[in-house]
Amino acid sequence: MSTRDAYTEKMKAQLDQLNARIAEWEARVKEVQANSRIEYEKQLTACRQQRDQALEHMRKVQGASADAWQELARGADEAWARMQEALDKAGSQFRK
Repeated sequence: MSTRDAYTEKMKAQLDQLNARIAEWEARVKEVQANSRIEYEKQLTACRQQRDQALEHMRKVQGASADAWQELARGADEAWARMQEALDKAGSQFRK
């Protein structure tokens, strides 16, 4: 397995974990009061947007030439870091 393949497999696993967290939060949102639901929905929307961006970066890495994929991977890593920040923020809101 090439380094790029290993990298994209790691990204797929992270996306699977993210999708599981989002599904869990979506279930929780249905249980909260209406006034809290608005804030939770905002956080979920932000998480979904970050997930979509990370998925797009992964697709670009997969389709990149052997010379270009490492540069794209750096951008993907930055997107993952931003996504993790959004997840941590949303997670702290959902635990309240």
